[in-house]
Amino acid sequence: MVIPPGFHCELSSEGLLQLYHEYIEHCTLGIIRSVERDSGVEFRLLGSSVAILRFSPALTVKTASGEKTTLRISGGFLVQPKQCDKGQFEFFVETVASGTRLTLKLSDYCPLLLGSSQPSIWRKWLYRLTQAYLHKIVTLHFLAIVYRKVTGEKLKSGTIRIAVRKGAET
Repeated sequence: MVIPPGFHCELSSEGLLQLYHEYIEHCTLGIIRSVERDSGVEFRLLGSSVAILRFSPALTVKTASGEKTTLRISGGFLVQPKQCDKGQFEFFVETVASGTRLTLKLSDYCPLLLGSSQPSIWRKWLYRLTQAYLHKIVTLHFLAIVYRKVTGEKLKSGTIRIAVRKGAET
């Protein structure tokens, strides 16, 4: 999503991450909460000690056009047990010709719902119709809220499919 020029967008990638944590708690009515620990961040159910997703500490780096904050997936109930060291969630804030681009990117995630690195067609469809669909809706709604917060205007929502790299679609 791009915030057009003329709007004062002082949002950092860490700030975008913080807004995301707040949004997740709000949109799940507190059922999922983010808990920061020395070992990283955990998304937990109902204030329990059960981590549905666990991330290593956030790492923020400058990029050619802005910055990104990366959370590496390190475990949790929703991650395949043998794949806990795979996957990351990145938050980008970059200056582009058309304004300030805000991007969220989930990659190499191995959800428990798929069962293995070679899931059956049924598991792929179950994942697509449930968890993947929810990820998409949550992300689009989050970006629309950030857009409205920064610009005061409603975002004309939609998605544009891009190929970041080659691989199997899940």
